[in-house]
Amino acid sequence: MSTEALKELQSYLSERLGDVIEDSVFAYNELTIISKLEAIVDVLSFLKDDSHCQFVGMIDICGVDYPEREKRFDVVYHLLSPRHNLRLRVKVHTDEDTAVPSACSVYPGAEWYEREAYDMYGILFSGHPDLRRILTDYGFEGHPLRKDFPTSGFVECRYDNEVKRVIYEPVVLRQEMRNFDFMSPWEGTEYVLPGDEKAGGAK
Repeated sequence: MSTEALKELQSYLSERLGDVIEDSVFAYNELTIISKLEAIVDVLSFLKDDSHCQFVGMIDICGVDYPEREKRFDVVYHLLSPRHNLRLRVKVHTDEDTAVPSACSVYPGAEWYEREAYDMYGILFSGHPDLRRILTDYGFEGHPLRKDFPTSGFVECRYDNEVKRVIYEPVVLRQEMRNFDFMSPWEGTEYVLPGDEKAGGAK
């Protein structure tokens, strides 16, 4: 990917979209522009239709969680321009309650990506034709890729032979949490393993 072409694109976008983008960052040979939330559909439409851009390919939309920020979520759009052989990253910032305008009117393939971001992070998209969960089960509680989601989850499911169906129950830890030191027992540990109390004296 041409560094010069990306830098030229950065200057072009700053000139044409300066009023609706908050920042433009070129790092590690990649270009990222940060769009104002309310203007994201206009920005994506320009990037798709403008002859200097022609980012006709929507590669992915994903979420990122920064719980310490007031606007804790980034919605990240990854775009491809086959005509110019360029890739571009577009970001918007939002919070738990503010919906991001859906990109489905510009990129129909955005529908499932936005559903995934909603399912995993709870990010809302206004104007989406069918915003519902896509990876988790019906009745799932919470959003599993949020940083504050417990690693054990809230509920677990299992097949119950007595009732002959799948049942959901609160998570129960069957044993105490273990501390793993990852030391090899074949090379010798710095402590005596349980059951090897006599091994040290039997030489």
